[in-house]
Amino acid sequence: MTVASCLDDLPITRLIGVGEKVAEKLGRLDIVSVADVLFHLPFRYEDRSKVISIGALKPGHSCLFEGRVEIAEVVFRGRRSMLVRLSDGTGFVTLRFFHFSNSQKQTMQRGQWLRCFGDVKVYSKSAGPEVVHPEYQLISEHKRGQLDEGLLAVYPVTEGLHQMSFRKLIKQAFALLKNGAYVHDFLPEKLLKELRFVPLVESLQQLHYPQSMPSDVSDIPAFKRLIFEELLANHLSLSRLKQGVQQWDAPSLKLSDDSQQQFLRELGFDLTAAQRRVVDEIASDLKATKPMQRLLQGDVGSGKTVVATCAALQAIQAGYQVAIMAPTELLAEQHFKNFQSWLAKMNIRVDCLVGRHKGAIYNEKTSAIQAGETDVVIGTQALFQDKIEFAKLGLIIIDEQHRFGVQQRLALRDKGIRDGSCPHQLVMTATPIPRTLAMLGYADLDLSVIDELPPGRIPVTTTILPVSKKQRVIDRIKQGVENGRQVYWVCTLIEESETLQCQAAEAAAELLVNSLQGVKIGLVHGRMKADEKEAVMAKFKQQELHILVATTVIEVGVDVPNASLMVIENAERLGLAQLHQLRGRVGRGHRDSHCVLMYQSPLSSNANERLSIMRKTTDGFKIAEKDMQLRGHGELLGKRQAGFMRFKVADMARDAHMLDNVAQCATEVLQKHTELVEPLVHRWVANSAEYAQV
Repeated sequence: MTVASCLDDLPITRLIGVGEKVAEKLGRLDIVSVADVLFHLPFRYEDRSKVISIGALKPGHSCLFEGRVEIAEVVFRGRRSMLVRLSDGTGFVTLRFFHFSNSQKQTMQRGQWLRCFGDVKVYSKSAGPEVVHPEYQLISEHKRGQLDEGLLAVYPVTEGLHQMSFRKLIKQAFALLKNGAYVHDFLPEKLLKELRFVPLVESLQQLHYPQSMPSDVSDIPAFKRLIFEELLANHLSLSRLKQGVQQWDAPSLKLSDDSQQQFLRELGFDLTAAQRRVVDEIASDLKATKPMQRLLQGDVGSGKTVVATCAALQAIQAGYQVAIMAPTELLAEQHFKNFQSWLAKMNIRVDCLVGRHKGAIYNEKTSAIQAGETDVVIGTQALFQDKIEFAKLGLIIIDEQHRFGVQQRLALRDKGIRDGSCPHQLVMTATPIPRTLAMLGYADLDLSVIDELPPGRIPVTTTILPVSKKQRVIDRIKQGVENGRQVYWVCTLIEESETLQCQAAEAAAELLVNSLQGVKIGLVHGRMKADEKEAVMAKFKQQELHILVATTVIEVGVDVPNASLMVIENAERLGLAQLHQLRGRVGRGHRDSHCVLMYQSPLSSNANERLSIMRKTTDGFKIAEKDMQLRGHGELLGKRQAGFMRFKVADMARDAHMLDNVAQCATEVLQKHTELVEPLVHRWVANSAEYAQV
């Protein structure tokens, strides 16, 4: 190894103790170079600067203590384990090992002193304190109290890789830095001075070996510097994606005013000012010769579909095809009916292609798309299968972006690339996203927001009731059904188990069947096949069912104007964003609509605050901001948010205040320091491959 080795380029196998098997374990943590070890940061610290006497050990605390082995034995009560009883003259503590070797057992001789660190528990008063699998070392009696360590970093590790082993790797990496090796500091010097960030190696030193115990890891100034670097890498990755797309040409789609006026006249209603503004923004993008990359964000019921139809019309009038991708077959067919009813009078051919289309029907539809006979094709992921070819694809519209990852967006876009030209792309989402999240998660897209609801839309009234008043709710449902209303009854996740969730839905359906004679009740849950779910939901839409009992699979679902009452059980278990999406299933017709949030007592203060917000407002953007404050970005994005990056040290809610500086810095790096983009992205963005495909 040369003196001037760059640790970014040095394979992890160059460290002592890292063979093929250890390298494989480190690979699970995205650690492949020696520099990656340094950037694998601790998530907490342990204070090992003081030995606690055994008599003073407190349950629930992690403590450093020393003791002499009084007895060591292997017991077979339940699970085989080795118990080691220690004493220091002030009391006794038991060490329990479920995994141990014969050599370990041999070292636990009576009279041997151990220095241990671990979580102290008390399982029964008679047995006294116990520590399961403590870290320990053998010491001689005269070494008691002679400590080499103070604060010790604790790292995220994987199975088969222990904290002590990882700390040895960290120690080796820093030894290399002392001997002349280096890691690249990618932040421009001017920026370091402006933001008062310390140099990179000094930051890493402070994080791995802090001088004092921080109340929170993110309080350390050095940590803020690395958070900034990761946010910058994230922003640069998406900005590079946008730049890559902008290198393509795109068809200039010019719309005749006559066509748009005819379409708007035949709609039968006026667009809101917000809709007109967004239509103009999209129209301007489509006229340009660079690909549109725009996110259309609007609350439930704000009229995104009409805006998307205006964009589709512009592409069709210019002689191009439009592809619209929806997350479910039912939603695709709903869009198909809307587009067909709005565009049929203008002699525009609209078709629907979903997974259930097979054989002759499938061949007929795909042939029409390939021949250019179909102007608008609406479908699910079936649209980007290899077999499907477009004659002249000019615009792609993706509904419910959070169901699709960046790779899927790119796969569909690639179908329209011809002679150096690629189609425009419009992405729609009904999940209101706070500005900070939009900046971070959609840096590759321009943003349009429909921030008002159509006139005459009646807000949904929300009531909060304890589950003890369930019968009162059932009585209200009976009255509603007699008045011609339809009802959603939603069973939320009781435990982290789909099976239990489905059982809860089945039990709720059985209760309603027994309580409401003659009422037609359908059931939808996650363990049903897609076609079974969609058949039940189609029956509900066609008013063949009075009540639809469902799990949260209906969060993004069909438009059923006649459904005007929603009951959500265990509402306190859901995040605000999910509650808002569910509530958006009602209030789509002309009737007064209601949502009943039932909860189990007692409510935590956090849950109480969430349910109160739902009662006070129907504004999705206010709800989304509150959700991010209360639960962080994870719940807002949900488990399906494939389009967002995973972070190592940054947190979108906690670190949102940095984003304006990050955006400014990203612009400067892209303009003046392009050579830094690739190494920064490579260092921080674990799933960068997905974002690099441009």
